[in-house]
Amino acid sequence: MDEESDKFNVTFLILDGHVELNKYRYLYFMIVFLVYILIFCSNCTIVFLIWKHQDLHEPMYIFIAALLLNSVLLSANIYPKLLIDFLSEKQIISYQACLVQYFLFYTLVSSEFLLLAAMSYDRYVSICKPLQYPTIMRKRTIILFLALAWLLPACQFAGLAIMSSYQKLCTFILKVIFCNNTIYKLFCVTSRAISFFGLFTLLNAIVLPMFFIIYTYLRILIICYHSGEIRKRAAQTCLPHLLVLINYFCLITYEFVTVRLESDFPKTARLIMTLQLVLYNPLFNPLIYGLKMKGISKHLKRLFCQHKVNRC
Repeated sequence: MDEESDKFNVTFLILDGHVELNKYRYLYFMIVFLVYILIFCSNCTIVFLIWKHQDLHEPMYIFIAALLLNSVLLSANIYPKLLIDFLSEKQIISYQACLVQYFLFYTLVSSEFLLLAAMSYDRYVSICKPLQYPTIMRKRTIILFLALAWLLPACQFAGLAIMSSYQKLCTFILKVIFCNNTIYKLFCVTSRAISFFGLFTLLNAIVLPMFFIIYTYLRILIICYHSGEIRKRAAQTCLPHLLVLINYFCLITYEFVTVRLESDFPKTARLIMTLQLVLYNPLFNPLIYGLKMKGISKHLKRLFCQHKVNRC
């Protein structure tokens, strides 16, 4: 491997975050494979329903479809490599591929926060400014929000990935199961430029959207306090967004904290929490939006009822 690495100028890293892989590799593989299939099918089903039915071509449902599509892309970035590692004797990845996985992971995580911010703004305009809603939430506005949600994080994290690619490595072992910001621990010298740019990107892509979301929902709660009818409407549409937001923010906060406390955090606990980060939202988002959103649940029931009738 060393000769080949020198010949093609490829640096390989060891993913050392797995726990008792030799003993449970086939069990891990079957569980994660089934979860991945479930994530793919459930998210794509909701996206298909929103695309197919004209009454779901509203900003709120379009943002939900974008959020679920984002979950599919995030899962595709993590799960296939994870499945390969379960069946491999050595869990390795080239440094270049690791940077690509790192770039896609944080880009899609940040996109999720920006999409949730767009959804909160949509709910704010719908509930607090209903008469102006058609004027504000036009097709052009929706396209702009979607483009910013995916392109802004991509540009920022592309810069971090490119800067990281020029760093000299002094160690080649990552105590994780996929590439995240623990790659900074591989560098021989801590880069101030990467640290400052990373902090700026974190504030831009996660913290600011989080504050914006909190502000919009506080405004909605103030309006809802004075109107029982609006309160009921807000509860039906805003509660799913809040559940997803709180869950994701807690998990991503854990992810950043444990990187700083890597040596003090038990390996098994780190593995479980890391899996939750790429499991909960992709798996439960379709359930939350499919069951809580009346427009989607209506078509979902029709789809399954029609499927049962055709089988009979």
